[in-house]
Amino acid sequence: MAYLEAKGLGRDFPGVTALDGVELSIELGRTHILAGENGAGKSTLVKILTGTDHASRGTISIDGRDPSAHPELFRNIAYVPQELSLFPDVSVAENLFMPFDRTGHGGLVNRRRMQAEAQEYLDRFGIEARPSDLVRHISVPDQQLLQIARASTNRDMKVLILDEPTSALTAREVDRVFRVIRGFLDRDHAIVFISHKMDEVFAIGDDYTVLRNGKKVDAGRIADIDEPGLIRAMSGRDVAIDEHFRPGCPVAEPIMQVESLSGTMFDNISFTLRRGEILGFAGLVGAGRSELMQTIFGFRKATGGRVTVEGQHWRLNDTAASVAGGMLYLSEERKHHGIFPLLSLRENIGISVLSLTSGAFGIDAGKERGLVGRIIADYGIRAAGQGQRMATLSGGNQQKAIIGRAMATTPRVLIFDEPTKGIDIRTKAEIYRIMKSLAEEGVGIILISSEMTELRRCASRIVTMHGGRITGDFDAAATDTETLVGAIFATDLQEPAHVV
Repeated sequence: MAYLEAKGLGRDFPGVTALDGVELSIELGRTHILAGENGAGKSTLVKILTGTDHASRGTISIDGRDPSAHPELFRNIAYVPQELSLFPDVSVAENLFMPFDRTGHGGLVNRRRMQAEAQEYLDRFGIEARPSDLVRHISVPDQQLLQIARASTNRDMKVLILDEPTSALTAREVDRVFRVIRGFLDRDHAIVFISHKMDEVFAIGDDYTVLRNGKKVDAGRIADIDEPGLIRAMSGRDVAIDEHFRPGCPVAEPIMQVESLSGTMFDNISFTLRRGEILGFAGLVGAGRSELMQTIFGFRKATGGRVTVEGQHWRLNDTAASVAGGMLYLSEERKHHGIFPLLSLRENIGISVLSLTSGAFGIDAGKERGLVGRIIADYGIRAAGQGQRMATLSGGNQQKAIIGRAMATTPRVLIFDEPTKGIDIRTKAEIYRIMKSLAEEGVGIILISSEMTELRRCASRIVTMHGGRITGDFDAAATDTETLVGAIFATDLQEPAHVV
């Protein structure tokens, strides 16, 4: 019998039908995959199931009762969002148990007892932090695990909805999350799992429901469908999951050279980025990849070494100089560092290209609309219009807007840090094609990714890092995955491996 059920669910917004007659049935003791491309309606459905939005039509029931008449039933549904939503300047323990009345810590808070209970959750989830640590001082993967742990402190929780819960986790940490999920199922809970990683879907799922354009188009048991079938249901067409996107033009002269660069979490790094290539960086979380690129861009302070771009000395520790010189860094945390969520699509793009849209008396509205319109068309951004609020676009369309905005400034070097995090398979391919095209136009591309498949499909070369040092530099087409993984874990490597 279904514990959580939706029938004929619809949700209308001005000019848009986000959900249309959706049916969903969630049973306790099982993991239910909610699948669909970005913009398929998954987020709207989750908001209705958790009581943060209301349906325009249709019904939902929780434990056989109507939550519109018994709103306390929504306490039985816990949701862990894809993006981090913690309080960075508050302790780990306090983040775990807020709001305190939900977890039995209401009234006068006994901090000693709260910290002791927090330690139990940290041990259970393998979070490498102390209860007293401020959240801003712990790693992003530990913050992701902390969000899942926080949801589990809800004593009323029976259904746990996880939205891309592994996007910032290593394979080892994913295994830890899956063990926790199976533990919930053993205690007669239900898991709703949202992910675009097909290997995870088939590893953890029991049942599935596919949404496309706001409608349920397929549902059943995971055992009865294969990966191509699920992708076909999500996209409405066949998608070549083994297509490669390496630049086709010959690798040309160096565009950027990094020599003996040192900084926070990395030391004595040297590599060359060539014009017309996509240079991949692989490594475990904490290997120093992002910190290295943020230092080259100027966001972090360099402690030694030098960088040259097209033979010219590069000014470190100055992000404004980097942007002016034609280098852009696209952060993995796009909602925190890449967009202005409450502003419109037009404003998000226009704010970075003021030199191209300014007139005698400020911003020339006609120039701005024209430029933004060209970017929307060139990069296939799907939106209701230029005035649509950025936060309401799907993750893939947000990312394409960020890339289009960057390219309007004609950069020489583009650094992509986890560019397809939380993005569906078809939109990933669109972003890969954009990167390939940019590289073939002469832009130097650096791709940081935790997905080996992504690196193998896109990169011309792959540099591996471990413990803040480079452990290998490989020709992506000529190197097997086992060799790359060995370099990522620094297995049997005395000196950096070079196979180029």
